[in-house]
Amino acid sequence: QVQLVESGGGLVQTGGSLRLSCAASERTLSGYGMGWFRQAPRKEREFVAAISWNGGSTYYADSVKGRFTISRGNAKTTVSLQMNNLKPEDTAVYYCAARAVVSRNPDEYPYWGQGTQVSVSS
Repeated sequence: QVQLVESGGGLVQTGGSLRLSCAASERTLSGYGMGWFRQAPRKEREFVAAISWNGGSTYYADSVKGRFTISRGNAKTTVSLQMNNLKPEDTAVYYCAARAVVSRNPDEYPYWGQGTQVSVSS
């Protein structure tokens, strides 16, 4: 069982930045591919970014490419999402998820955090 906790959400203005973190409780995230997803009100959960178990490969949704960066911490217990040049359409609850092999499909992830709210004002 992998328990994940997100942090770092908040309210920023358009063009601002936030850094989200996802931490695993009681164990490392070694061996797990990690994904970030988001869900806005009345919309389905959508893929944002993912990183392979060893950090060697990263994947991004077209809507965030060039603005967001996913990375793994050196301690192997955290995964971060640096979000720059934020836009109002980035407003959503952001979730991290773990799976042996990364996927863009949220239904394929067995482990999820509780989510953190990101709000971008215009």
